[in-house]
Amino acid sequence: MPTDRALVVGASGGIGAALANRLDDSHDVTRLSRSSDGLDVTDAASVARIIGPLEGPFDLVFVATGILAPDGAAPEKTLDAVDAEVMARTFAVNAIGPALVLRAIVPKLADAGRIGVLTARVGSIGDNRMGGWYSYRAAKAAANQIVHGAAIEIGRRNKGSIVVALHPGTVETPFTEGYKAPKVSAGEAAANLIDVLTGLDPAQSGGFFDYAGDRIEW
Repeated sequence: MPTDRALVVGASGGIGAALANRLDDSHDVTRLSRSSDGLDVTDAASVARIIGPLEGPFDLVFVATGILAPDGAAPEKTLDAVDAEVMARTFAVNAIGPALVLRAIVPKLADAGRIGVLTARVGSIGDNRMGGWYSYRAAKAAANQIVHGAAIEIGRRNKGSIVVALHPGTVETPFTEGYKAPKVSAGEAAANLIDVLTGLDPAQSGGFFDYAGDRIEW
């Protein structure tokens, strides 16, 4: 029976489920999601109630939560399409959610534990050459900053820890239906992300990496 322990937050989603399934062979996996456990990452009380009782330490953690846009909305193509409530909800799920999850996980992380938070390349400010998608891009950029700051703080307590933002690529899930870009299966994306996170060293903690292990500019 595996002795290493893994936690996948967002395990009912396409990538989250694939991550949990892939880790089953090598880890004792704990799966958390809104649909299965009632976890609302935007609500501090929900995060404390669901994650608080978990017994650590976890050697590997993936935070695979997020939305492209709230139900009934879509990424904005122009500033005229920006809606305050839509933007607030996008930030709540994609930036505040990971921050609350990280806060709850810190006491349960192994000394050399690794955390991968799924963000997105479009959250890179330096790589943005197309504009648009204001809420999603800004929320993912905020998530990247949260991950970077958390890596510094967690590194002081857990000297061998690694905390990074990860871009999974364009993956075949309901999230990407209608995309014309080349896609990979959720299983392949999961394998790539696990390889990247387990292949990093503590000096790379706080970075932003893609599915191939290449660093992405902020």
